[in-house]
Amino acid sequence: MEAVLIEKSRTAVSHTAFFETVLWHVPTPVPGSSHHFKYRLALIINDECVMRYDNERGKGDHRHLGDLEEPIEFTTLEALFDAFQADMERILA
Repeated sequence: MEAVLIEKSRTAVSHTAFFETVLWHVPTPVPGSSHHFKYRLALIINDECVMRYDNERGKGDHRHLGDLEEPIEFTTLEALFDAFQADMERILA
């Protein structure tokens, strides 16, 4: 089985900001993660990535908030998207 692209989208939230979603179903977990998804959720404001959730090879599930990088717990896709949405709303408020 090969990786299958589930979603690749870009959604405007204002004239200066958008969020991008890239989500793959992978046959084996990305090293450092225990699930079968490879993802990147990014909030871009004024052409700068101010927040990103992803699971890089060897780092597992984590988020970037400015210069801060910290691990996150992946439970479900729904919980991941909910956490990203909540962080995005706080940043944009």
